[in-house]
Parts: sequence; C-alpha cells; structure tokens
Amino acid sequence: MTRIRRGYIARRRRTKIRLFASTFRGAHSRLTRTIIQQKIRALASSHRDRGRQKRNFRRLWITRINAVIRDIRVSYSYSRFINDLYKRQLLLNRKILAQIAISNTNCLYTISNEIIK
Repeated sequence: MTRIRRGYIARRRRTKIRLFASTFRGAHSRLTRTIIQQKIRALASSHRDRGRQKRNFRRLWITRINAVIRDIRVSYSYSRFINDLYKRQLLLNRKILAQIAISNTNCLYTISNEIIK
C-alpha cells in the first residue's frame, strides 16, 4: 500500500497556536495541548483584567482627589465634593480631577471654593 501524505490544515492550525504561545516558557510553548490550555487561560485573564484595570484606576483617582480635598479643608470630603460638582452641573470626570489635583492643587482649591459659594 502506498504512503498517503496528510493534509496541511492541522499543521497550519498548530503553528498558528504556537505563534501565540511563542513567548511562554517551557512546555507551555512546545506542547500543543498545553499551549491550547494556556491560550484559553491567558485570554480569560486578559478579558477579566481589562475590567479590573478600569476599576483600579478609578479607585486611584478617587484616592488622589480625596487626599487633596482633605488637605485643602479639614471638614470637606470627596463625596461632598463630587455631590457639589453634580449640583453645580460641572461635568469633570475623576481622571481629569485627579490630574488637576496632582499637577495644580491651587486650581482644585479654586474649584472647590467656587462650588461651596
């Protein structure tokens, strides 16, 4: 019986998977089954951590704003500041407020004084 050459589709699929896992270490970059498992895990982790990253940055901005606001006034807190911003309809997001708090504290002090009046 003559030898039959197999198709190239499975090999092409495996090489595509190997390109994804080329930076992994050890068997995670060499063995096909392990590569597939690690690929599933990596994609799931990256999907999960994209949401987590947004959450962490928002927490960081809130902490920075709160620290500067409490530094400016003793009896003034972050929640009151944000509430007053909404009452005055000043739509500044937390990222911008945190950048202002770090780079130009006097500007945030001016904003908070204008809100209180």
